[in-house]
Formats: sequence, structure tokens, C-alpha cells
Amino acid sequence: MPSLRIGIGGILTECNHFGGIPTDLSRFEQSELRRGDAILEAPGGAVAGMLHVIADRGATPVPLLFASACPGGPVTAECYADLKAELLERLEAALPLDGVLLPLHGAATVEDVGDPEGDLIREVRARVGPAVPIVATLDLHAHVTAEMVCAADGLVAWETYPHRDSVTTGERGATLLLDTVEGRCRPTMAFARVPVITSALRGSTEGDDPFADLMRMGKSWECEPGVLSVSLFMVHPNLDLPGMGSGGLVITDNDPDRAAALATQWAEAYWERRHELEPTLYTPAEAIRRGREIAGGPVILVEAADCCGGGAAGDSTAVLSALLSAARDEVGLAPVVDAEAARRCHAAGEGATVSLSLGFHHDPVWGTPIEIAGEVVRLTDGRFLYSGGIWGGSYGEMGPSAVLRVGRVFILIASSPTYDWKDEQFRSVGLDPAAAKFVVAKNPMNYRMAYEDCAKAMFILDTPGPTPPTLRNVQFRHVARPYFPADADIPGLRPTLIRRTPAISGRL
Repeated sequence: MPSLRIGIGGILTECNHFGGIPTDLSRFEQSELRRGDAILEAPGGAVAGMLHVIADRGATPVPLLFASACPGGPVTAECYADLKAELLERLEAALPLDGVLLPLHGAATVEDVGDPEGDLIREVRARVGPAVPIVATLDLHAHVTAEMVCAADGLVAWETYPHRDSVTTGERGATLLLDTVEGRCRPTMAFARVPVITSALRGSTEGDDPFADLMRMGKSWECEPGVLSVSLFMVHPNLDLPGMGSGGLVITDNDPDRAAALATQWAEAYWERRHELEPTLYTPAEAIRRGREIAGGPVILVEAADCCGGGAAGDSTAVLSALLSAARDEVGLAPVVDAEAARRCHAAGEGATVSLSLGFHHDPVWGTPIEIAGEVVRLTDGRFLYSGGIWGGSYGEMGPSAVLRVGRVFILIASSPTYDWKDEQFRSVGLDPAAAKFVVAKNPMNYRMAYEDCAKAMFILDTPGPTPPTLRNVQFRHVARPYFPADADIPGLRPTLIRRTPAISGRL
């Protein structure tokens, strides 16, 4: 019997409706754009996990197109149309297939398509037909839609935040697909959501965060007979789309009612824990003052509102300005994305003193540049190696970058935004966060992983930006009230339930 032929391809990025740099084809080319057999060389991520299982099960991978990019503003219509057309053309040329794996994110959006993942799954379904299984992997921050649930046979999400398990999620997705193709199971899927839209600051899957407790609750069900997979979603809060919410997705073996009951139970528990998901916030000045009362360092100043990993441009100087205003003989580190400032530093050269108008040039909605003068102490090409996570083993590209010293504050000026895993960006330019008093971290979660072993304190800051630490005051246009935290209570609330019953009989 010939080996099973499994197609692999997808478009993976996370988008932000409130700011950030538009995601065009150059952003994918800068990060990861693999065609055909180049996909077979993926060093990590969900694709690598899928390939591991396909090989172990004696199936044949049929690589299509895989594109991933650092989060940013919405994907341009032209970019999505081009990538989608090429992926589907490669799919059609590869037919017939026995199954299709789609490594996706779930929180992308396009200028003219609100739900590109649902759109892509539907278009793949239209080409392979109802009898060919499709399984997609997603980030646990996905905005799960009815189209995703109804067009796929299975949706499998990452289990960890910080995201340590993209490879194993690919393995789980491929295992579910091959088990379905071979007739070992008949997936029945249900997703239940509640209108909870919060930042990820209390969304760790480790320790005592409320999201961690909820994840453990659901994952315990995977030990029960007939439960194939469970996935908990904390929706990416920086989208503005109808039907957004958080909740649980359960896949059972030919038992749709049980999938629906467990998913609903999970969503109800999520609603009960909603208040615990809101963080305690400080102004930058208050956090710096409190940090000075603590012996030693580093003290981590968490500027979550300017998170490149959530789609922000990374060009805020809100916390940097507070550090400079409170200048003392203390070492501070701060990152800023400003391509023109980086260019001017490179033109001046190491050792030169330059005057810059810094920050808020890529996304000026959130503030105005600051005027500073400092010494250029280092110049690099901005290339660094990720030590783990989604792009573990791959290189990040900040573009031409510089370290500017203003007093005792060292500013990493990058040309392009990049995802933060740990502290690779700082270390790539010779800066050691453990030796600083204050470190500005522009992400809502990975700062814990980067600094928990050395930090003396961590403060979450209330600053302007497109990835705010609370959604309490965000003015959505398409998300309908009521929702938490804008509405603390919603009398009579019941989770919204979306079911998917299989249209295939499996293969014996």
C-alpha cells in the first residue's frame, strides 16, 4: 500500500488593529518564507513537529508554502492574496492528498478579510473535498471563529505561555490528523466562548496564574477515554472583530455531546475567574521610585503597551522618557524601534555624539518623539539567534541597530520590530540586563522567563500603546457590548457554543 500523502502549508502571523507596521510580503521574507522542499528544512516550530510525526508514521510530507512573520499591523490585501493564491495553487498541483496540516496562528487579520485563517481553511476544504481530513494548529491567543471550527476536522492549540511547545503542538496536530486518516478516531469538536477580552499579563500557563489553573483543569480531561484533544484560548485582545471572546475547545472521539458539555464547562469556569485576569498597574514614575527603594537590580519595567509580539511597532519612548527624566547614576536599558535614528547612528559611527528625535515615528498615534543627545557605543547589523520559542533556532532581524548611551541609560535602537523570546536582542549588542538597575521589557509575559532568576522586582506599567495592559478603556468599533472588563457582570450569561460534527467516515 502506498504511503499516505500529507500536505503541509500555512500563513502564520498575529495582527493588531490598533497600531503597528502593516504586514506586507517583505515582513514574511524578513522572517520566514518557505516554498516547496524548503519547508522540509524548518528548524523548529509547529512545522518541524508535524514533519517528525509524518516521518515516524511512514507517511510522505507534501510541502506547499509556509510563511510566518513577526506580529504587526493587518496583513496587506495584496500580500495575503499573493500568499494565499500561491499556497492554493501548490495544493491543487499536489492533489490527491490523504490529509492536510495547516500551521496557522488564529489571530491574523487582513485589510479586507477579518478572519484569514477561517478563509484559508475553507478554501483548502473546497479543493480537497469533505472526505479529506484537515487539522490546523493555532496559538492559544487565537480568535477562534465558527468558520475555523466548521471547516476543519481538528484545531489544536499551543499549551504553554510563554510559548515553549510549538514543536510538540505540531506533533499533536499531525498525530490527530494521521489517526483520523487511518480510521483510528472520528473527531467531533466543540468550542465554547465567553466575552472575556483581557491582556496576557495574567495568562501564564505556569505557576499560580488563573489561566494556568484553567489550563490544568482542561488538560486533565485528555487522560479520559474518548477525549482526543483540548485547547484553551485567551483571545488576542488587540483585534477588533465581531464575536471575540475566550474559552475552551474540546475534540472527542465520535461524541459531540460530550465535547459540547466539556467545552461549556470550561468556558463557564473561565468566566468565573475573569476578575483575576486583570493586572495591577503602575505609572512609570511610580515604578521607578519604588524600584529605587529596592536594593540591587535589575528592576523590570514592563511596557506591555508597546509589545512587538502583539503587533506594536516597538517605537514607544514613554518609559524611556521617564527613565531619562529621573536620571541618576544607575544603569538602565531600553529598546526602541526607530529606523531613521538607527540610520543616523550608523552614519555617525561608533564613538560619535548624535542628537536625535527618537521614537513614535513608525506609529505616531501614541505619542511624540523625544529630543536626546548621546554617544553611539555600538553598531550591529541587528541579527540575532533565537534560543527557543516559536522561532527557536532561527535568526531574528532587527535591521541596522545601534546602542546609544545617554548618561547611564543604554538605548537599543533597532530598525525593525522583532518578537521577544528572552533577552537575545540586548545580548546581541553586548548589553547585559542582569548588570542593570532598570530594564524596560516590552512584552506581557516572556519578561518573566527572561528575568525571573535575576530580577529584584517587576512592575507592569500603564502607558499608551496598541497592546495595552487592560482593555477596560479601549474603544472597540466591532466588538459589541457587553464584554469583560468593560462590563464587570453580565446577568444571565451563557457561553456561545459552536459545534463541528465529522463529515468523513475515516479509513480502516
